[in-house]
Amino acid sequence: MAKAIPTSRPIRLTKILVSLLAAALFWIMNSLNRDYHSLNIEYPIRFLYNDSLYVPVSPLPQTITVNVSGVGWELLGHSLLPLQAKPVDYYVRNPLRASAINTSSLTAALAEQIKDVRVNYVLADTLDLNFDRRLSKPIRIMVDSARIDMAPRFVITSIINVTPSHIQVDGPERLVSGLPDTLRLMIPRKRIADNYDEELPVSAFQHPRLNASTNRVFVSFEVAELLSPQPPVSDQIQRVAAPAPTRQETGRSAIRTNRARNRPNRDR
Repeated sequence: MAKAIPTSRPIRLTKILVSLLAAALFWIMNSLNRDYHSLNIEYPIRFLYNDSLYVPVSPLPQTITVNVSGVGWELLGHSLLPLQAKPVDYYVRNPLRASAINTSSLTAALAEQIKDVRVNYVLADTLDLNFDRRLSKPIRIMVDSARIDMAPRFVITSIINVTPSHIQVDGPERLVSGLPDTLRLMIPRKRIADNYDEELPVSAFQHPRLNASTNRVFVSFEVAELLSPQPPVSDQIQRVAAPAPTRQETGRSAIRTNRARNRPNRDR
């Protein structure tokens, strides 16, 4: 018959461990409430400037490193939950002349906002500022018709519609001023033999500091098939001086148009 295992010893060990844990926790909390320490913490920051006239050339920091002093328990709260604090506001008065954050004024602003600890200084390691004037430029969007790949005996028989025909690009003046006035898109489809109506991406303005009003446009045009081959170039030259065809001859067209698609006009 198996003997029962006594349970008094595991219970005694559990009580000892609980007592040690409670004592350690009491010591830590007592130490945090009495000891005065200094600590570097990350604190959120918000930059205020006239964003209708100026734009940062490089990304602005979301947080700053601040050295603070205080009771250990209060410092622990700031180090564990830095991003839940209200961001400190930093005013950029003259963006084109501002090259770095003024740590003195920022320290004073932090001291007014953080009341439970003492703000000693702001670490000026990555506090550079770089602004430029904001510029907006309309850019015309066209299709490179000379490089459209048509199937044999098929030709374009209508204007090439592009919607929208212009894209507004916004960003730093030094970038926007160098953009072309017109952007020509390539038609990716090969051997086109039917009416064309597709949405094309516009990837020329993917710089992180540029904002485009749209990154896609609609392109459409009609296509027809030639029933007879085009005459050689020499024959075309000889026919330049030939008399104009009569109305009856004109009606005998050598072009057969494709059935038009019933699609709404995308022109705005």
